[in-house]
Amino acid sequence: MCVGLMPLLASRKVLITVAKADDNTLRVNVIPTQAKAGEYPAVSTPLTYTGSPEELDAELGKHLAGYVQTHQQTASTLAEAKATMEAASNAVQEEAKRKVEERKRTTQKPPGTAAPGSACPAPVAPTEPAPSQASTGTLGLFTAC
Repeated sequence: MCVGLMPLLASRKVLITVAKADDNTLRVNVIPTQAKAGEYPAVSTPLTYTGSPEELDAELGKHLAGYVQTHQQTASTLAEAKATMEAASNAVQEEAKRKVEERKRTTQKPPGTAAPGSACPAPVAPTEPAPSQASTGTLGLFTAC
């Protein structure tokens, strides 16, 4: 029985209680403690066996070995899932940072746009002469800068 518990005892404490349930039945509780604060509760799930003393003598070792194996697989699976989720989260954060940087580069104002604090853009040499308001016969609502 103790040999089967050794892999589990390597990473945490295990509390074992034995109580008499009735005249011919014993109840054995195997309760692993949390190895560290914030650990997944699934890896500290207690296990209870109930049976006659003879049954427990014959079978408890096998059941404990299976429990320890399942416990280790669960802990390993949870660790892998956590690592995968952290990697995915990091990848998403890096992608978001990259997109923000890309947006900053594309939204930078080209030369000739309004200077900070001014109402009018800086003058740009026209490629073709624009028709004046007087020549088109219409008046503008706002004055030209």
